[in-house]
Amino acid sequence: MELELTGKRAFVSGSTEGIGYAIAAGLLHAGADVVVNGRDEQRLRGAVDALRALRPGTDVTGIAADFADAEQVRHLIGRLGEIDILVNNVGIFDVRTFADVTDEEWQRYFDVNVMSGVRLSRHVLDGMLTRGWGRILFVSSESGIDVPADMTHYGATKAAMLALANGLAKSTRGTSVTVNSIVGGPTYSQGVARAIEQIARAQGMDPADLKQAIAARNTTSLLERFIEPEEIAHLALYLASPRASATNGAALRADGGTLTTIL
Repeated sequence: MELELTGKRAFVSGSTEGIGYAIAAGLLHAGADVVVNGRDEQRLRGAVDALRALRPGTDVTGIAADFADAEQVRHLIGRLGEIDILVNNVGIFDVRTFADVTDEEWQRYFDVNVMSGVRLSRHVLDGMLTRGWGRILFVSSESGIDVPADMTHYGATKAAMLALANGLAKSTRGTSVTVNSIVGGPTYSQGVARAIEQIARAQGMDPADLKQAIAARNTTSLLERFIEPEEIAHLALYLASPRASATNGAALRADGGTLTTIL
């Protein structure tokens, strides 16, 4: 299916690896110019080089910023320019009991996972409305709907992302600008892979066995495996394209059937 993204300019936050990188690569293949982002300059340069190698001659640039630092975010926004497609993907997660998460850590989670989308969307939305076309996507999670007890801080931010996207969509009424969310399921990103490898080493296990065991514990999953980042990216590319013109204010699931509700 032709996605008609040639000439569009996209920014994907948190895109040096994982879901963000997969989305950036897909946007490039669809003809868009892409700006990627990460906290580490060296890793960012590596991602830019890898994306350019995937599609020689394409326009790929990178801007480093830590979304926990408001000053770095202001610097990024000052360099960003006009954007047609914004993918709010950056996020942090860990497994912690509720009592162990401090006020400062709660604030950091909201700064990175929620306020990143607030600040970036505020920068791009008026321009999209003026030009008459645009796409804003939020990469949320099934944890924002079925909040885990040991990831309450993470789930709360993902729920806030869903609310933010829904409210923003109402400001696009009658236009060709859309705002949607993706509700992803357990995904085997590089970050998850590193965490599994670390736990496996500590327990003297083979990482592949631990990966399989963790997936098996998710008894509601219809896939019965981890989702690959590219599988989330496929849905993101559709929502970023003119083909999704009738989809606005929606939260679409790519959760592998993990959520047990119909809607």
